[in-house]
Amino acid sequence: MTDPGKKFRIVKFLKIIISCAVLTIASLLTVATIRTLSMDVNAGLQLANWEKTTNLSLVLDRHEREQLFANLKDAIRIRTVSYSQTNLNTSALLLFDRFIRKAFPTVFSSSKVKHELVANYSHLFWVQGSRPELQPYMLLAHTDVVPASEDDAWEVPPFSGDEKDGFIYGRGTMDDKGSVMGILAALEYILMKGYTPQRGFYIGLGHDEEVHGLNGAVNIVRLLKERGVKLLFVLDEGSAILDGILKGLDGPAALIATSEKGATVLKLSVSMPPSHASMPPRETTIGILAAAVKRLEENPMKRLFGLGPEGGMFEHLAHKFRFPLNFVMSNLWLFAPLIARIMERNETTNAFVRTTTAVTMFNAGVKENVIASYAEAFVNMRIHSAQTLKEVLECVESTVGDPRVKIEVVYGFDPLPISPYDETSFGFQIIKKTVLDMFPSMIVAPGMCIANTDSRHFKDLSSSIYRFTPAIYKPGDAQRFFIVSYSIHINSNGYCIYLIIRPKASLSCVFARTCCATDWPLSPVKLEHQTKSTSVCSKAHIQLLCRCSFSEPISHGIIL
Repeated sequence: MTDPGKKFRIVKFLKIIISCAVLTIASLLTVATIRTLSMDVNAGLQLANWEKTTNLSLVLDRHEREQLFANLKDAIRIRTVSYSQTNLNTSALLLFDRFIRKAFPTVFSSSKVKHELVANYSHLFWVQGSRPELQPYMLLAHTDVVPASEDDAWEVPPFSGDEKDGFIYGRGTMDDKGSVMGILAALEYILMKGYTPQRGFYIGLGHDEEVHGLNGAVNIVRLLKERGVKLLFVLDEGSAILDGILKGLDGPAALIATSEKGATVLKLSVSMPPSHASMPPRETTIGILAAAVKRLEENPMKRLFGLGPEGGMFEHLAHKFRFPLNFVMSNLWLFAPLIARIMERNETTNAFVRTTTAVTMFNAGVKENVIASYAEAFVNMRIHSAQTLKEVLECVESTVGDPRVKIEVVYGFDPLPISPYDETSFGFQIIKKTVLDMFPSMIVAPGMCIANTDSRHFKDLSSSIYRFTPAIYKPGDAQRFFIVSYSIHINSNGYCIYLIIRPKASLSCVFARTCCATDWPLSPVKLEHQTKSTSVCSKAHIQLLCRCSFSEPISHGIIL
């Protein structure tokens, strides 16, 4: 017979366990609800008593807009291709040098601007400010592009700069000649209008960013170090404005990357004595290497979501997600594992979850009847901010688990430190403020750049490095950007640059913006002397160059 006392004790114990579980769940949900309801929509991103002023708008006339449009096309047509670190199209780089000197004559002739060539093909500009005691900042872009084959299914030739169905096509439209032309055009026009920034700044245009910037950016950094320069902040290409990319988010979000992933390229190889196909060994170099590669693909790196800058990004966006996502995003401490599992299902969002693994090249064999004595594969890995290169190598060796597979590091570097983005972070706040000047309802948040930029070489010159390309991306645009048919949506009647100067504020901000007239009204922002064609911008393919110069330093979160 069952002991009634024992049965009672078991039931009592189960009740206690269930009660504790319910109490724990209730406590967690209470804390999570309080966090969700109390989440400040600008948590950590307050504007720190920025003054409001009336913007002075300088709107270009039709001829000037058409000239900017033509300049961008001409820039695309110059084939500044970087094939490798030792194989650059140097004749095209020299041609591009001559082109920008002709396109922006005021920049190259002004007494306020000092220009010098670095490593023969990169450009370093120093724009003198009226108050030399203020610490300078730096704007970065690059003039080179990746190779493009005419046979790669381009809708139009990759270096034609042609317009088709409202798009300009060509290598460099988005990466990164749009930024190059925007920065120089902004500088050209403020100089033409007689504007002198109070805070001086540098402009660096690298010529080999696509092959790691080891000549261009590295030598620019060397020069600045030799001159004792320390930068207030650095702004480079990188994250963008996402519209419809993050499911459940109400409206587009401008993500200012405060860090970027590390990277490594690994060479995996297998060698064996040569043999003939008529007497094959049990295992071949190709088979051994293919198995190793398969293990890497089938065993992705561990989930690290929430341990890097992506955690701050989603917490700051949380209030703009619809229920129940706003509840989930406000409490990453509780739901990060769940979110990671959902995000890893999509190749775009998976990049925020972990160190990614991509097998990009596989080479073996010389003849169909000869067993390959050597096989090699190259693996490109983008390292999450919560991992190091050393940890990644240890994981790869463990996953491959075959001493016959030789693993070599072609190159590699750790992720960049996370730059500050709270209310006392001058660089982040001024970029945010500039975006909000134009789009008051825009969501702005810190983010992570999953690609690599020249800005990583500048980490010894500034602890505040930001990456933001003011282009708007919608679902499907990644294909235009990363594969073939690089393109930017434009409208020839609306292509323009706005230069907005804030002369009466405690900061002076130059906001340069290339845009196209299609479907995104700027209201409630009021720009004087606007024409109808310049009052709206493309929601999907905007080039928005935020370039600022400041009059006063920041202290304790307040502009003095």
